[in-house]
Amino acid sequence: MVDTIFALSSGAVPSGVAVIRLSGPHVREALTALIGIVPAPRQSSLRKLKDPASGDVIDEALVLFFAGPASFTGEDVAELQCHGGRAVVARLLEVLSGLEGHRPAEPGEFTRRAFDRGRMDLTEVEGLADVIAAETEAQRKQAVRQMGGALGKLYEGWRKRLIHMRAMVEAEFDFADEEDVPGSVADQVWQQAGELACDIQDHLEKSRSGERLRSGLQVVLMGPPNAGKSSLLNSLAGREVAIVTEEAGTTRDVLEVHLDLGGYPVTLVDTAGLREEAGRVEREGIRRAQDRGRAADLILWAREPGGPSPEQAGDVFGPVMREDVSVWTVWTKADLETLPKQDSSGTIKEIRTSCEEDGGVQPLLEALTGFASEMISLGEAPLATRQRHRHFLKDCSDALGRAVTLSHLPGELRAEELRQAADALGRITGRIDVEDLLDVIFRDFCIGK
Repeated sequence: MVDTIFALSSGAVPSGVAVIRLSGPHVREALTALIGIVPAPRQSSLRKLKDPASGDVIDEALVLFFAGPASFTGEDVAELQCHGGRAVVARLLEVLSGLEGHRPAEPGEFTRRAFDRGRMDLTEVEGLADVIAAETEAQRKQAVRQMGGALGKLYEGWRKRLIHMRAMVEAEFDFADEEDVPGSVADQVWQQAGELACDIQDHLEKSRSGERLRSGLQVVLMGPPNAGKSSLLNSLAGREVAIVTEEAGTTRDVLEVHLDLGGYPVTLVDTAGLREEAGRVEREGIRRAQDRGRAADLILWAREPGGPSPEQAGDVFGPVMREDVSVWTVWTKADLETLPKQDSSGTIKEIRTSCEEDGGVQPLLEALTGFASEMISLGEAPLATRQRHRHFLKDCSDALGRAVTLSHLPGELRAEELRQAADALGRITGRIDVEDLLDVIFRDFCIGK
């Protein structure tokens, strides 16, 4: 027998209002025990919540009932909107625990039940998780679009196209002698498969923006010790994040600050200064700095008069960044008159900053906001947002490529490639063979969702 689950879904108490959610086959019995009746579906009613054992009034609350399958989980669901005092919430949860067939919900269990009953596919589940985790306006917009099913509908449309292609190929195998099946069907299918492969590759290219938007652009501060990296980090963050002293090598680990620049998420990373005469701990910090530099979307090379360029540092430490990554030279002490003239060739991005002057980092903030808007495109088309999506899309594209190019193989083997391509798309939305993924996806949800 399936348990009825319950949880506080509205966050920590005390609060003005607390929402306790129930879902499962015994919701009607729970409502009868607490308020004496089962309210009309989707109509709020003000009721006294009573302890069924003693008859004591626990609280007065708004009660909502949603009859399955027309509910979030597809089961009977109830919400008790009570006062958010600790004692009230604790007593209600205690009473619910004492009802037969009721137990506290696991993290993400309400959403897991919605998925199990076909109320959501996996892309919508992931979109819901991203809505909860969204920190910027751009992240919220993308997550709401995915939660609404736009991404799942795109992939399911592709999957249906593949199923139709398989049906056409197999019809030619089985009914080759029938007049209703033209001999050119298979040729049309392989052409359609090639077109779909191109659509998927184009989608993968555009979806890099979606992944960056979800995780945030990685902007890494690098340079020699005492070049002003930590001061710059503090100024951009608007608070004291890193320790700033005149002693070289103060920063020995990686420090991160999450910024919202024009609605775009940016993770700003401060790293250890690069120098040869470093101790054991500092050398480990330098190694970590190089690792973050190689994974960055943008390098801000902090430089003061006479300081080394990225190329000069590379001669000493080896490559400290990827060849395709953008690198900006940030002169960190623009208040000094000894700064060299700004490069006028247009080949080097130079920005002058000062942490000692009001508005001294504003030019850099504006440039970073512009960079983020260029790197993260918010078009109308749904975008893949997770590495999991990219993995299965690549599997699908590879299978389509084999089906199209291996024309010397028997048709049955090429048709098998179409089946594998369709299965890869099905794994993204959760239609087939995803049991091993479910615990990983749902474990990061908060309790009550």
